Amino acid sequence: MSATTDHGASMDQAVSDLISRSNRLGADPRNTNFAGGNTSAKGSDTDPATGRPVELVWVKGSGGDLGTLTPAGLAALRLDRVRGLEAVYPGVEREDEMVAALDYCLHGKGGAAPSIDTAMHALVELPHVDHLHPDAGIAIATAADGEALTRQIFGDRVVWVPWRRPGFQLGLDIREVQRANPQAVGCILGGHGITAWGATSAECEERSLWIIRTAEAYIAEHAKPEPLGAPLPGFGPLEPEARRARAAEIAAQLRGLASTDRPMVGRFNDDEVVLDFLSRSEHARLAALGSSCPDHFLRTKVKPMVLDLPGDAPIDEVRARLAELHAEYRADYTAYYERHASADSPAMRGADPAIVLVPGVGMFSYGKDSQTARVAGEFAINAINAMRGAEALSAYQPISDAEKFRIEYWALEEAKLQRMPKARSHAGRVALVTGAASGIGKAIATRLAADGACVVIADLDLAKAQAAAAELGSSDVAIGVQCDVTKADDVQAAVDATLLAFGGVDLVVNNAGLSLSRSLLETTEADWDLQHDVMSKGSFLVARAAARALIDQGMGGDIVYISSKNAVFAGPNNIAYSATKADQAHQVRLLAAELGQHGVRVNGINPDGVVRGSGIFAGGWGASRAEVYGVKEEELGKYYAGRTLLGLEVLPEHVANAVSVLTGPDLSHTTGLHVPVDSGVAAAFLR
Repeated sequence: MSATTDHGASMDQAVSDLISRSNRLGADPRNTNFAGGNTSAKGSDTDPATGRPVELVWVKGSGGDLGTLTPAGLAALRLDRVRGLEAVYPGVEREDEMVAALDYCLHGKGGAAPSIDTAMHALVELPHVDHLHPDAGIAIATAADGEALTRQIFGDRVVWVPWRRPGFQLGLDIREVQRANPQAVGCILGGHGITAWGATSAECEERSLWIIRTAEAYIAEHAKPEPLGAPLPGFGPLEPEARRARAAEIAAQLRGLASTDRPMVGRFNDDEVVLDFLSRSEHARLAALGSSCPDHFLRTKVKPMVLDLPGDAPIDEVRARLAELHAEYRADYTAYYERHASADSPAMRGADPAIVLVPGVGMFSYGKDSQTARVAGEFAINAINAMRGAEALSAYQPISDAEKFRIEYWALEEAKLQRMPKARSHAGRVALVTGAASGIGKAIATRLAADGACVVIADLDLAKAQAAAAELGSSDVAIGVQCDVTKADDVQAAVDATLLAFGGVDLVVNNAGLSLSRSLLETTEADWDLQHDVMSKGSFLVARAAARALIDQGMGGDIVYISSKNAVFAGPNNIAYSATKADQAHQVRLLAAELGQHGVRVNGINPDGVVRGSGIFAGGWGASRAEVYGVKEEELGKYYAGRTLLGLEVLPEHVANAVSVLTGPDLSHTTGLHVPVDSGVAAAFLR
């Protein structure tokens, strides 16, 4: 029998209501940002050790996202124990110790780790609490006269709480506010966000939304004209095609700059909010003030790097200025760290910008993976919205750099980072694979995604490319693009799409191919041209376009050619295919010699007998080869395996494994190599 809460609802119902409320609140970006804010509910369960009722609080766990929260993402704690911590609380100077004490308050097995805001949820004396980061709420929280605005907008129903770093003391402060103001439905947390409470889940949600919508309406009604300043001549948005072209021109350079300390994945965003902000006269002043909400600047750094040139400035001037600004940003960030760090502060985590703003063009955001980069960009937009709202009513006044540093280099934040699982072999890398909607290419894309890479699946068939990408996950993992590798414009567009989707490119696999099995006399000029166009010319075009980006990035990289055993072995009725594979094989050697000075490794793979799952064999090549060797087509894989030294059939996944190893960390000093994946064909041994 389910235990009941103080309000007669079952424990299951209390958790169900909390999840539903959280998901609704988190689904609307006006209410809170991704993985930001937390919600809670109080109730009772039966303690299996005593058989007696025990009062609990369920709180969204550390790092969870309200919009996608499930019961597994909740931390369940005994309410009496959390509240009992007040008796042993050593004071604000040692409040970090209370986080470890929360582990002794947990109820049951499993569940999420308690967040830093757990004390606030437990100490407030109403059953349901929401803590959110709405743009409109942060606008009031960061206004220079936020306290007065709070009274003016909400009367005595919402109470101002001055800035305090999240933790046990803030929980005590908010509890006292709630006790002293029984008429209040919540509070504005200076520099931070909002908190609301209620007797029921529905009442708590209603109050949260009332605070947010009331703030939005007040800002809309009382906003002064042009809160971000007058339009800045020459800094307006370029036309969509022009700004994306300029973004692609500078993406690789920016990704390299942002990865000076450690490799980063990037995202490009030309949202109207960003473009309008950068077109206004106050954008430089406001950007220099940086974000205020901790959830924002933990992902965006304390401020962005901003290009001080119009969108249509000459590209050489833009490139030179970006390099100068990056050097200035690193020096400024290092000075910020040294100004505020103490002897026991964690080491500086990197001085590169996480957000780069380019007037007329848009925003580049960076993170350890694509999702982190995307969320950083979303938070930067949240910060712009908060700046606009604060400036519309008053003046934007974020928390001080000293307080930002206390959050950014908090020992608790450092401990959270240290708990992160070890990165996969290709984490932070961006791969472009041609001919990847099926067969060997699809297997390679699948393996690289499993290894942690972001993958762009390029294929002649856009629908199939997008479907293959969708199988790998969201657009944070993979995207599909159309590409005819015989056309230079298509190839450049595919590389540009890679740069805009993930900020750069690290790993290129020349896999697109086809084959026609015909004797010399049966091979037409069109047959010859088609195969050479797709594989010889296509590989050249892809390598050339990718090399420009790889060199601009300055981060090294990999180019892999999927060649063939036929590049070495002379077989019958295969003149055009084998000749173009030999061409590809020598491209590997030539490019390894040329690109080594840029840290770019170029290697090849020579598969053979990949029948099952192969697009080439399914397209008629299998039937032709079966006829040549006098076997049934369905037995061709077995035939190929039987003539090898190992006697094993080669599958697309085996080729993918070789790509993974060649481009992984263990062969970092290998270039110009051809790796046979043929189960051992002695006639194709490399000499």
